[in-house]
Amino acid sequence: MIVSASYRTDIPAFYGPWFRNRFRAGFAKVVNPYGGPPSVVPLRDGVDGFVFWTRNPSPFLDCLREVRESGIPFVVSATVTGYPRALETSVVEPDRVVACLRAIAGEFGPHAVVWRYDPILLTGVTPAEFHLSRFAELAAALAGVVDECVVSFATLYRKTERNLAAAARTYGFHWSDPPAGDKRHLLAALAEHAGRHGMRLTLCSQEGLIGGAVAGAACIDARRLEEVAAGWGRPRLIAARVKGNRPGCLCHESRDIGAYDSCPHGCVYCYAVGSRTATKRRYGEHDPEGEFLIPP
Repeated sequence: MIVSASYRTDIPAFYGPWFRNRFRAGFAKVVNPYGGPPSVVPLRDGVDGFVFWTRNPSPFLDCLREVRESGIPFVVSATVTGYPRALETSVVEPDRVVACLRAIAGEFGPHAVVWRYDPILLTGVTPAEFHLSRFAELAAALAGVVDECVVSFATLYRKTERNLAAAARTYGFHWSDPPAGDKRHLLAALAEHAGRHGMRLTLCSQEGLIGGAVAGAACIDARRLEEVAAGWGRPRLIAARVKGNRPGCLCHESRDIGAYDSCPHGCVYCYAVGSRTATKRRYGEHDPEGEFLIPP
């Protein structure tokens, strides 16, 4: 079993002490976000690997070391975009994250880090020209650190549109969902930049845009976890089937231990946050000694 920690929130940035406590206990309890009884997810016995999703891995380094000591491989899936504060109100500066990712790759191996530049959001403050320039800058900074960059265009759920509209009114920008042809053109340019710096560009769950140098992404990737384990001198085979969360998703099957409406980063485009007010309240309810990330 692969454990995802977590695409619903940023556990490494905000909930490291809780994860360490639960990892030592060997399990975590998880609220079912769709109703129904909570579940118990093992964190040691039967775990083939972890995928840690984050925008700031710095507070989590000691946890990574403890996981490695257990022999369980992990991948740090780190989002670095460097968007304006109108879109990302409380995200750590990109240069700090890049420096940390360089340290992680140096300590845990080159396969242990994947860069995410997503979601790609086209707005008045982040037009296509912004993405071309910022992506090229970040790709140059991460050259030799990562071999894959995962991208996707923003999926505009109802709550995403509501939060974007509120930010647009506050900061005076417009936003749009461009046509597929424009997206393909931008992806081709990003793939060229990525290739120039030794990376392949993969696209998450948007199979209609795959083509050329752009392949489909497996954000939960059993094969990459096997490469990490082999690099540590602890080879293992992970018998996980491909079981995506939505159409076009190529992820291997996993269990997620996060909770929606619990990430304080303040990204206005985030699919996992419906209300910043609710998020602040729920973050305040977090108990690092508790069995649940956020009590039910």
